[in-house]
Amino acid sequence: MKASEPESTGYRAPEPGTYLARCVRLIDLGTQTNEYQGQTTTRRQVLVGWELPTELIPDGEAQGLPFFIAKFYTLSLHEKANLRHDLVNWRGKEFTVKELKGFDLVKILGAPSMLTVTLSESGKTRVTGVTAIPRGTTLLPQVNESIYFSLEADEFDNKVFDSLSDGIKNMIKNSPEYEALMGGALNDGFQNVDDYVDDEGISF
Repeated sequence: MKASEPESTGYRAPEPGTYLARCVRLIDLGTQTNEYQGQTTTRRQVLVGWELPTELIPDGEAQGLPFFIAKFYTLSLHEKANLRHDLVNWRGKEFTVKELKGFDLVKILGAPSMLTVTLSESGKTRVTGVTAIPRGTTLLPQVNESIYFSLEADEFDNKVFDSLSDGIKNMIKNSPEYEALMGGALNDGFQNVDDYVDDEGISF
């Protein structure tokens, strides 16, 4: 995948704060049409998800597992794009001209970072900052398996698709990229991201 959650997984989002994290999810959502304040936008989107190895869920079905949080991005490295802004801060360096022509996002899977987590005005938990971890910091081993899903024809993996939550699968099914891969039109009336998703040493 180049740039030019969950309903019943038991994951819970952390409290606001700053955390050590590791990227464990990279999900291609395809082109999504969203409505906000009367305006409709159409953008190719990806979901990036992190586990927080030092912050364990204290109770419930996911007790003992790291807290998990994800962020939606427009798949773009435009100078004003949030994805580029966060990747530059995460990498600690700007993109080269060559990288801007096609940076492989798969490189972020397994990469450590510092996350700033805040609450929106509506009370939803959001990732509002992604930076590199301090020099000399050692992160605990990864707990959750890395999941990569792409809608590129040569990378599409139906087993990975089936493992995703129903909400994420419904989003993907409404993308023209998925429809093209499946050879037909699918639509269940999806309108907005929030309709389907609950909030809850770098080498790239």
